[in-house]
Amino acid sequence: MSIFAVVIFLFLGSVEGFSTKTHPCTYSKDRECKPALFNALFSTVSFLLGAITSVVSGYLGMKIATYANARTTLEARKGVGKAFITAFRSGSVMGFLLASNGLLVLYITINLFKIYYGDDWEGLFESITGYGLGGSSMALFGRVGGGIYTKAADVGADLVGKVERNIPEDDPRNPAVIADNVGDNVGDIAGMGSDLFGSYAESSCAALVVASISSFGVNHDFTGMCFPLLVSSMGIIVCLITTLFATDFFEIKAVKEIEPALKKQLIISTALMTVGIALVSWLALPYKFTIFNFGEQKEVTNWGLFLCVSIGLWAGLIIGYVTEYYTSNAYSPVQDVADACRTGAATNVIFGLALGYKSVIIPIFAISIGIYVSFTIAAMYGIAVAALGMLSTIATGLSIDAYGPISDNAGGIAEMAGMSHRIRERTDALDAAGNTTAAIGKGFAIGSAALVSLALFGAFVSRAGVKVVDVLSPKVIIGLVVGAMLPYWFSAMTMKSVGSAALKMVEEVRRQFNTIPGLMEGTGKPDYANCVKISTDASIKEMIPPGALVMLTPLIVGTFFGVQTLSGVLAGALVSGVQVAISASNTGGAWDNAKKYIEAGVSEHARSLGPKGSDCHKAAVIGDTIGDPLKDTSGPSLNILIKLMAVESLVFAPFFATHGGLLFKIF
Repeated sequence: MSIFAVVIFLFLGSVEGFSTKTHPCTYSKDRECKPALFNALFSTVSFLLGAITSVVSGYLGMKIATYANARTTLEARKGVGKAFITAFRSGSVMGFLLASNGLLVLYITINLFKIYYGDDWEGLFESITGYGLGGSSMALFGRVGGGIYTKAADVGADLVGKVERNIPEDDPRNPAVIADNVGDNVGDIAGMGSDLFGSYAESSCAALVVASISSFGVNHDFTGMCFPLLVSSMGIIVCLITTLFATDFFEIKAVKEIEPALKKQLIISTALMTVGIALVSWLALPYKFTIFNFGEQKEVTNWGLFLCVSIGLWAGLIIGYVTEYYTSNAYSPVQDVADACRTGAATNVIFGLALGYKSVIIPIFAISIGIYVSFTIAAMYGIAVAALGMLSTIATGLSIDAYGPISDNAGGIAEMAGMSHRIRERTDALDAAGNTTAAIGKGFAIGSAALVSLALFGAFVSRAGVKVVDVLSPKVIIGLVVGAMLPYWFSAMTMKSVGSAALKMVEEVRRQFNTIPGLMEGTGKPDYANCVKISTDASIKEMIPPGALVMLTPLIVGTFFGVQTLSGVLAGALVSGVQVAISASNTGGAWDNAKKYIEAGVSEHARSLGPKGSDCHKAAVIGDTIGDPLKDTSGPSLNILIKLMAVESLVFAPFFATHGGLLFKIF
């Protein structure tokens, strides 16, 4: 992070050759703007602030989760309802912490920077974009590192434990069991948290940049300027009310009420939020105002913006529900995948892949309609606030999401502590609901990433002074093709990292089973620390190449090929990244739940596929193991790839506009 902070300072400072003189503003030529050197300094500061906020959020989230998991196990002795409340409340703590942290730091930063910038809002909000970059670059390492950590342990524990040795999941005799349980927290809590925090910071930044050159910024209307922040703060209040529905207004008594209760959270928060947005739009915005639209100002009304935010909000809900339909074992898609296990692992894999590709269709239509409507109403600002709308219920989304790993760990603790079979059944029921809701959370993250990166792309194009991106020009075409390739390159790196780390883990677990006397009988003690070390070392070492790919691409393309080619790269990465991300997460989620469907044996059909340890079940475990890196490493990290490249281009836009395209200047 510190190295990259220096890079930001040097690149942005060199725009005016490190001069400390004021210069005329880009959009209002009659005003004087603060010198580029100070813009560079403040961008670097906000970058570090974003990064620190992201790290702190991830750290606190993990701290809460590790406090909560044992408590959930103990509460499960009293019944499933009590355990649910404990797990859900701890998840909410993390959700609210993150949403409010992001908002608080951003608002304080804006007000502190305003002391120096005074009337120069253009420079002020341009330097604030560093905040989004900091949040997202930490999220990249959290997601990729966390994903490699958790899946190396998971694949290693499953392959040797379940398939070779026939011992149950989370059995304390398995040397990789601790690493596996720690991994759930690293990937799902720290990774997911910093990922959504990044989205949130970036969509706010994109909206603020566009607003600062619209009538809000020109007329210095601070309330109108803060509309994105007001939407988010309304979201926190709405989510507070929503959580009470799960814990206080309705008591959960039976296992089958868990999943509906979690899904109701999404609907209630969305419905209440729609009312909330209407209030904010009506109170905070003037009836008519203008929004900057590639060189001209476009007139917009306040109900128009209300429509933009709501469309993002409801598109998010649709994406969440489609994801749930394709990944929950209550519906036919996953049951078909489970059924395909009759004829072995190969058919299971084929069906799973087909399901993943098919699950892309509806979310993409939802995103496309959202883009078209919001762009038509309020240009790029419309898309930025639509992304914010999707993320406005982030606190509820994160509570549901953090709930998953907490109940998963609770099950692990119950198994390792040798508690009764009944308690393990309760924690399993909590965990199964958590799996589906985690898939919904990933759907949200990917959908919002698509809108956010498009909004950032618009802000970048406005900032770099590009009037039009011409798809027919060769500069743009090469960018498009290369950009569309990047998600594949990135996925290849992350998948291979998981594979090689899992290989080491499997060898270590086998070695321990073969050399430690009395391990299978339960008299010998496994060396857990060694497995944790393998996961930790692998994740720290292996996250650097994919991280470098994402961080360096915009810098290299912008500097050597210029703004037009970079626009192509961003568009290409957005278009292919979203598809790959959705299909990867849903394929993995479906395989995981197909395995759980066979294990639980609730319906007649599930029982016919055999108990644990049957051929069908083994085929399902293989599918699940293949799906693990897809759903927890490659898929979720891709949305960060799309966003991070866009926000980085936005931060470096002044530099690319002045000094970019070296190669085309030479030839």
